[in-house]
Amino acid sequence: MMSPEILHQGRFLTLLKEGRWEYVARRAARGAVFVLAVTPSRCLVLVEQFRIPAHSRTLELPAGILGDTPATADETPEACALRELEEETGFCGRRARLLLSGPVAPGLTSELLYLVRVDGLRRVGPGGGVDGENITVHEVPLVRINAWLRKQQREGLLVDSRVYTALCLLMLRHKRRPTRARKRR
Repeated sequence: MMSPEILHQGRFLTLLKEGRWEYVARRAARGAVFVLAVTPSRCLVLVEQFRIPAHSRTLELPAGILGDTPATADETPEACALRELEEETGFCGRRARLLLSGPVAPGLTSELLYLVRVDGLRRVGPGGGVDGENITVHEVPLVRINAWLRKQQREGLLVDSRVYTALCLLMLRHKRRPTRARKRR
């Protein structure tokens, strides 16, 4: 296997070439963590923000970069999920559990994603992110999520596909729950 050729190095990203293949790698990170968070009142926590590459406002799961600073270099995906959830949404979680990991976009980047479920939510602040992220927090009732997402799309927002992945995982988990036998009188 050949060492990749560096075509360009930016502050956060490196453009690499291996053979005929060009791809992007983050300079100082181990991946991206996406947070599946449902409030005690059964609302999915989503964030909305303007994304320059998409030239649009997007609806996304709360997320952040894993290990991108010296202080977070050894952070676990679960710890990153708890930190980013509070920073972006103002919700603190009691426990975090890794649901899955895999490539973000294997034809474009070497980055891995980690989808983490956070439970035991309680509001501790306003959220909104840091450094001018200008994040809007949405708490969307799961019973109305599909209609709400369609409405947002009609209004011009882009919905990150990981929102649908998270919803599918929630549905699968719900279907696997054992039913309780009813007591006979």
